[in-house]
Amino acid sequence: MNDYELVTGYIPGVIGRVTELHANYYAKNWGFHSYFEAKVATELSSFIESYDAEKDCILSILIDGVIEGSISIDGTSETNNIAHLRWFIISDKLRGQGAGNQLMEQAMIHCRQKAYDSVYLWTFKGLGSARHLYEKYGFTLSEETTGKQWGSVVTEQRFDAYIFGQKEL
Repeated sequence: MNDYELVTGYIPGVIGRVTELHANYYAKNWGFHSYFEAKVATELSSFIESYDAEKDCILSILIDGVIEGSISIDGTSETNNIAHLRWFIISDKLRGQGAGNQLMEQAMIHCRQKAYDSVYLWTFKGLGSARHLYEKYGFTLSEETTGKQWGSVVTEQRFDAYIFGQKEL
């Protein structure tokens, strides 16, 4: 399926819709509640408020003007030429149709264009489809610990991808 529009940068409603997609998916599938939703909304709002197109990237997939998927690269809040991949989500409407792959590809292209040395992300054990995409784009598991940064106890995982020297996608 490719009946959607890929938009780069801020668009009105992105904070609310990306937060809604996360809140609904993780409540339904993982039992996350208001703590998680508030964390996503607060951190995403802060990211958008300090957004720097020279370092950061937010990509959204729209169908009929509605955001159905998104991913962000946060380079502004990081140091040592490292970027942070965040808020990767695909709606049920697009899940399994290649939209996530397209978002990951474009996010990694952004990281290469901005010449980041590496990019990392935090997730948790059990998200098999997302992990498959992360590994496809060069991410490897670098840390695993039990924690509750999402408001529920999960096995948190950090993945890192080293950009320098990798072949172009």
